[in-house]
Amino acid sequence: MLKIVHITFDMRIGGTEMVIRNIIEGMRDSFFEMSVFCIESPLGPWGNELQQKGIPITSTQRSPGFDISLIKNIRQYVRENNIDIVHCHQYTPWVYGALATCFTKTKVIFTEHGRFYPDSASWKRKLVNPLLVSLTDKITSISNATKRALTEFESIPASKIQTIYNGIHPLERDHQQVLTLRDTLGIPRENKILGTIARFDPIKNHQMMLEAFSVVLVSHPNTTLIMVGDGEERDNIEKVIRELNIGNNIILTGYQSSPTHFLALMDIFLLSSLSEGTSMTLLEAMSLSKPCVVTDAGGNAEIVLNGETGVVTPNDDANSFAQGINNLLSNGYSTLSLNAKRRFEAHFSEQIMNTHYQDAYLSLNND
Repeated sequence: MLKIVHITFDMRIGGTEMVIRNIIEGMRDSFFEMSVFCIESPLGPWGNELQQKGIPITSTQRSPGFDISLIKNIRQYVRENNIDIVHCHQYTPWVYGALATCFTKTKVIFTEHGRFYPDSASWKRKLVNPLLVSLTDKITSISNATKRALTEFESIPASKIQTIYNGIHPLERDHQQVLTLRDTLGIPRENKILGTIARFDPIKNHQMMLEAFSVVLVSHPNTTLIMVGDGEERDNIEKVIRELNIGNNIILTGYQSSPTHFLALMDIFLLSSLSEGTSMTLLEAMSLSKPCVVTDAGGNAEIVLNGETGVVTPNDDANSFAQGINNLLSNGYSTLSLNAKRRFEAHFSEQIMNTHYQDAYLSLNND
């Protein structure tokens, strides 16, 4: 039995946390025994769910600045539990995890899940990164764009980085529930439905999406935009909607803990982010055969093939984004829908991701 601990910030709801959960749940009946060590609290709902399923989870609270005691705590955990592999998710957990396992037989994997926008280099990181790389047995990134960022901004050689795309379990819809939801939201039967699911955060660039939608309405007035989510940008989003006078065609649903049927209701999925790693919601949309219009940010263009499974437009360009949507509404998208589902099944399923990580773990165990 190979013992693996995932070191992360916490287990709240997010892309990184979903990857960890999918790895753990996808390998429970295999050769691996997994646990989670969170360096911050509160633990989060997904952490609580995993605990209820019997997964050991340790949660602590990192002190401000560089917390030396955290290194000691992780090192003690690794020793007491005879951990074979420490899998560090994101940069800060990597720092603590790699240093904690220094001069032990424990192997280290670092996975970079995304980058800040705008990205930048740090002289402190460039000084410490060669040490961290020397203490690390395998480095992975969730997209080639993320891999390039690690090379450009963190000075990590590309030859040391393997891309492993995120993977999810395909969503399942209830057709009757989708029809009921449409009636509940009061969307006319003749309307096409555009939609997005994302936290209301500046990085998601909802303002550009709204500006593009106002252009779409000129040619396609029988169109509704559903925006699922909430967050700090809500007031600004509502202000832009009023200024553009498009409120009659927009539905703000607020945060939805289970948005599957909202996603299933959408004819076309939109992602206007300024920066992305591998968007889990984008994968979910493709698993439901949704053509997607996305910005050329991060890994988006690696997931959506322009003209084949959806449309990729220049980043932060409302006119191009609107043109992409208009082209689908005017010319149809049945082929793109079919291709989106096929591409998801070929590259982005949970099973495929887990196979790659399983191979990574076993290769370290055989070294």
